Amino acid sequence: MFGKKKNEIDEDFIKTEVTKIDGDDVTIAMDSQEEVDRKINNSSLLQKYSELAKVMYGMLKDYRKGVYSKVPWFTIATIAFAFLYILNPLDIIPDFIPGIGYIDDLAVLTFGLRFIETDLHNYLDWKLEQQNA
Repeated sequence: MFGKKKNEIDEDFIKTEVTKIDGDDVTIAMDSQEEVDRKINNSSLLQKYSELAKVMYGMLKDYRKGVYSKVPWFTIATIAFAFLYILNPLDIIPDFIPGIGYIDDLAVLTFGLRFIETDLHNYLDWKLEQQNA
């Protein structure tokens, strides 16, 4: 799934890996929601992203259903990449290393959210409009 590993996670790493995401990867990420939620909620480093992860999954689901299409593929791919990265226990810093195993997962989420923040806000605005319609 991931290309050649680097020793650091930065914006270039994220952008490069996101370009490799395809529809099958999005399906895998969507089908793994419970496992991703469990990993996020069981890690003190990632717990603060619990609510954002729900929003991100909501966007993926609405996109796949075809009810929300005002989102660039890069945003969908970024969400899928972030979730797939969290699922991978043997990523740059293996998750089983106590204390630091989730630092790289945190970095991926942080950079990814920076890229898609506006699209998440637009999605939430759209959801509010749907509820008030």
